[in-house]
Amino acid sequence: MSAACSINLTRPSPQLLAVHLAGDWLRTVERPSAALLRQELDAGPSVTAVDLEAEGITSWDSTLLIFVQHLREVCSEKKLPFTVKSLPDGAVRLLDLAAAVPERKGARRKFQQESFLERVGLEARAFQHSAGEMLDFIGAVSISSLKLIKGHSKLRVSDMLAIAQECSVQALPIVSLISLLVGLILGFVGAVQLQMFGAQIYVASLVGVAMIRVMGAIMTGIIMAGRTGAAFAAQLGTMQVNEEIDALRTMGIPPMEFLVLPRVFSLALMMPLLCVYADLLGVLGGLIVGVGMLNIGVVEYYNQTVLSVSLADFAIGILQAAVFGVLVAVAGCMRGMQCGRSASAVGNAATSAVVTSIVSIIVATALITLMCNVLGI
Repeated sequence: MSAACSINLTRPSPQLLAVHLAGDWLRTVERPSAALLRQELDAGPSVTAVDLEAEGITSWDSTLLIFVQHLREVCSEKKLPFTVKSLPDGAVRLLDLAAAVPERKGARRKFQQESFLERVGLEARAFQHSAGEMLDFIGAVSISSLKLIKGHSKLRVSDMLAIAQECSVQALPIVSLISLLVGLILGFVGAVQLQMFGAQIYVASLVGVAMIRVMGAIMTGIIMAGRTGAAFAAQLGTMQVNEEIDALRTMGIPPMEFLVLPRVFSLALMMPLLCVYADLLGVLGGLIVGVGMLNIGVVEYYNQTVLSVSLADFAIGILQAAVFGVLVAVAGCMRGMQCGRSASAVGNAATSAVVTSIVSIIVATALITLMCNVLGI
């Protein structure tokens, strides 16, 4: 067990102040503050020199060096000579080495407590900057798409099919699980409330409209943001680290057409199909609650669902899924293309892609819902 470290200030003469250090000066031990020396110099009579004596030190690490350096800085501010006596030889050599190299300007870290309003402002500015980047990248993707339509660029169909398989068939297990559970949750919550009014048959309406109009597309979008969007960012980020994207540009191959367009088109095409699949699983979850908990017949539940869900609800869900597919793919590719040249940058790009995708999905959902209300759909 480490012994406590201590500092003791004595005055061998009226003009000399001696600082005595003792104990274990380790990171695991609570240490005194160098401000004690400043208080003593400010409070006491005039001092012309300060001596450091460290015979009582039993063990030490870098914390001792930092403390001695702070004492030295205090004496330097007061323009007093600071003499080190009986310090361990290794510590003396390290202090001499540190003093031999001048401190780089701006290297010292400054800790500043940010207020709540300041943090809100910084987050708002970061969101504004991110929205601008997103619009800029969507513009670049649109220009490349127009060039493709005009036949001025080439899209490798084999790449697009491989990516489509990766972001559709391989995503079915997680989409199935999440959609079924969301349907069960909606059905259970609705059953608890509607049973009190003897209107349990409307559980089918609640689950059907909620899943097919909104929840199926949103849940699929969030799943794909965490799965496929992050994968896009990691793939392109790794290519950025390995300088493969630079090599493509050197060979005259535009990365936007060769890497980004296949991913955007694949996900935009697959998302509506995944959304329909998620809708069916969600309705199945509600059916399980309706039949198992409320004793509603399967045919009766099906008829009520068909009566409640309109073609407009289905079309709005599909439209949202297609929009979410574009947003998730664009966010993933954009963060991957902006990735730095290190392994940690790839992780940051994947994390940022997920955050950007989910925020984009929520904003797009709000805008589409507002438009539908204005149009009366």
